[in-house]
Amino acid sequence: MTLPSTYPEQNCSLARALEIVGERWTLLIIRDAFYGVRRFGDFATQLGIPRAVLTARLKALVDEGILVRERDQRGAVDYRLTAKGQELWPVMRMLMGWGDKYYSPAGPKRIFRHEADGGLVDEEAHCTVCGSAVPLRAMRVERGAGFDPSRVSGDAISRAIDEPRLLLEPLG
Repeated sequence: MTLPSTYPEQNCSLARALEIVGERWTLLIIRDAFYGVRRFGDFATQLGIPRAVLTARLKALVDEGILVRERDQRGAVDYRLTAKGQELWPVMRMLMGWGDKYYSPAGPKRIFRHEADGGLVDEEAHCTVCGSAVPLRAMRVERGAGFDPSRVSGDAISRAIDEPRLLLEPLG
């Protein structure tokens, strides 16, 4: 018996969520949107994803209200996380922490700091210095001990993502 490729008949919230974010590349697109990637070409360059796949994933994320597609003042198309998309941050953060724990023996690839006081932000989004819950726009992402600079491509988007920056701050 083969497994179905979709879960529409499942009476399970996790299965239904996987219908949206469970496709290959989708969580990496969302991750990069948190890191400030907004343009189609920048997603393609950063991820090395086939353009047809990226087109399909972006369309699905827009259709589901996770991303919004809009034109900037120069007429270029940008993709931005909606409030619904931003609610995925705790899931993303927990998955990153799990990956760091089990698959990054040198330590976390990236760390998150509270912009206000420089304190580390834990997986539950609390500052280890002041104890406050840190909103997304007040979190700075930086290279962690497990970051491997030899694995960074030399393109401008990769360099920009790897510099300390606020989450959701647009690149370029």
